[in-house]
Amino acid sequence: MIAMIAAVPAAAQIQEPAPVAVPRPWSDATLSPAGRAEMLLAVMTLEEKLALVYTWFPPMAKDPAAPADLIPSAGHQPAIPRLGIPALRATDASLGVANQVEQRKGDVATALPSGLALAASFDPQLAFASGAMIGSEARAKRFNVMLAGGVNLTRDPWGGRNFEYLGEDPLLAGTMAGESIRGIQSNHIVSTIKHYALNAQETGRMILDARIDEAAFRESDLLAFRIAIERGQPGSVMCAYNRVGGDYACENDWLLNHVLKGDWGYRGWVMSDWGAVHSTVRAARNGLDQQSGGELDTHPFFRADLRKAVESGQLPAARLDDMVRRILFGTFSVGVMDAPVVQRAQPLDYAKNADIAQRAAEAGIVLLKNERGMLPLARTAERIVLIGGHADVGVLSGGGSSQVRSVGGAPVEIPLAGGAAASFVRRTWHASSPLAAIRALAPRASVQFVDGSDPAAAAAAARGADLAIVVATKWTTEAEDPEGIALEGNQDALIAAVAAANPKTAVVLTTAGPVLMPWIDRVPAVLAAWYPGQRGGEAIARVLFGEVNPSGRLPITFPAATSQAPRPQVPGMEQVLADPKHGEDARALKPFEVQYREGSDVGYRWYARQGQKPLFAFGHGLSYTRFEYAKLRAEGGDGLKVSFDVTNRGKRAGADVPQLYVTPRDGSRAPRLAGFERVMLQPGETRRITLTADPRVIADYDVALPGYRVAPGNYRVSISRDAGQPVLTAIAQLQERQLAP
Repeated sequence: MIAMIAAVPAAAQIQEPAPVAVPRPWSDATLSPAGRAEMLLAVMTLEEKLALVYTWFPPMAKDPAAPADLIPSAGHQPAIPRLGIPALRATDASLGVANQVEQRKGDVATALPSGLALAASFDPQLAFASGAMIGSEARAKRFNVMLAGGVNLTRDPWGGRNFEYLGEDPLLAGTMAGESIRGIQSNHIVSTIKHYALNAQETGRMILDARIDEAAFRESDLLAFRIAIERGQPGSVMCAYNRVGGDYACENDWLLNHVLKGDWGYRGWVMSDWGAVHSTVRAARNGLDQQSGGELDTHPFFRADLRKAVESGQLPAARLDDMVRRILFGTFSVGVMDAPVVQRAQPLDYAKNADIAQRAAEAGIVLLKNERGMLPLARTAERIVLIGGHADVGVLSGGGSSQVRSVGGAPVEIPLAGGAAASFVRRTWHASSPLAAIRALAPRASVQFVDGSDPAAAAAAARGADLAIVVATKWTTEAEDPEGIALEGNQDALIAAVAAANPKTAVVLTTAGPVLMPWIDRVPAVLAAWYPGQRGGEAIARVLFGEVNPSGRLPITFPAATSQAPRPQVPGMEQVLADPKHGEDARALKPFEVQYREGSDVGYRWYARQGQKPLFAFGHGLSYTRFEYAKLRAEGGDGLKVSFDVTNRGKRAGADVPQLYVTPRDGSRAPRLAGFERVMLQPGETRRITLTADPRVIADYDVALPGYRVAPGNYRVSISRDAGQPVLTAIAQLQERQLAP
């Protein structure tokens, strides 16, 4: 969503109908959510129905009709006491209970590492645990809707919002998003899934038209959404800002009615993104069930206009009933109606919750390079120099609606001078100091911090040290895309200078995603720590010193050059650069199309199709121990199941993530990730792993069926360390199989 900061007005009281005692058979929790929704819908007045299909944006809700009990947050749907319907209070988002520019003074929350960091863990159980944690905090803070569940595939390495999402593969992203949603909803609050669909860039996000053919769409982004919805059963789906195939996503009949509600049988409700509604009758007819944060739209389409449309017959009353029925179903299905949130904020065990954030950060850190076993660091080091990234005080956070004001505060907070994100974003660091964490693990060493502003001074400080650590940063935010993936400022020169001065140099990347590394051949050790959340400093130090054996795997390809990507330049960026003022208002740009020429070959599939070798492949990640695979067995027929042994041949306990890739034997398409499992092994331990492939990943989508079709024939199966590094291979013969769209 997009947000703005403004003073919260004193709100007028809602004119409620005179209380009338009514039986409440829908209160029986033993009944089905669908049955309960139908009973409740039957006794609702037109006024009550209309109240549910529009939510207020509290910071801008100045209308006298606004509810009296607004709190600064993302959205508010008023309660209907007569029927026992609680208020729905919505908060951002996937990384914790957001409070971007401290609308709620003094309110802090636990900040998870970025979505890409979570995806890098390849750990569905961790996704559930982290979702359950932030959901519990949302409930304790009086929220019962989290605008979480970002599952848009990262099609471009430069995407401004990539850090929120879960990578470039539909199976990985869908699985992790589904488990995170399931965790959030275990607290009897709603999680959305978003942004449906093809919200793959921020530049021009409110006016661009995403173009892709249906089969490729079904094999990529839509498949990720479908897997996540099946696993997580989110109460609501949030539609995106952009157009898809010419129509806005929030009034796209094909996306909302045909695919989501028709083919997939989704029974919850579709809410708009904040500022994504453009009409009344068209939007409602084409599948939008709720206008969210209506003050951020150009008009309150689902208030007086919707009433007139229903009363005049322009919109059938049955469609309004369906909109309300879906909202009721979504809230009944996750338990909101049976466990209303408390009216006062509850105390939280922030220390316990921070442990979950730290565990997620540690599991997601990826050891990209480690020549000559330079890492882990020896505690016998006498002099360590830490350079750059404000690593003396904290770790960088991404910007936008997901930004959390974390426990401990923000030691560095930089307002933006302009741009589309300036009204609701600050460049912020979490108070988790890598310097303090390193000193705690190496109490006998001299650990010096140098800010890195002067490469020559940093190199002089690093010369002769037992180790030099450079913390590199690249900040991105919702609402804006960077121009590219190079590190900002003089950081490339800084790293090169330090590496020339000290051959024992390690680089820690705290970035939104992939970055260019012109210095990679001169640096022996590189860690991708992403945006590591409020315990990121501790997590980085523990991996550097071997307290934690790194086990993260890349959920997104790191290209060797921007020219390797399907879109080396950001579509629409030329308009922003030509007139920066246009960049401050996404609606001011001239509409343009984005052709997704890679189709379903997103990320690693694109590189394989083009025959390009990236800098680091999808799935890549090193360890301080060594794993061996053996005894592969592949079983075909009407499905694909593989089993194999994984053995830890090293001297340290560690987690591995063996990956199953499948492609037709004739090589007619790129390999696809069809299964994975994270496995923890002690030194010398062997475990037999069995993976069953999701047939839709193996299949091609046939629009003529319509549905997924697994072609009969021989398929090459590989157990791999990453998308470009198969270890064991076999051939499996599969029968023809058709699956529903």
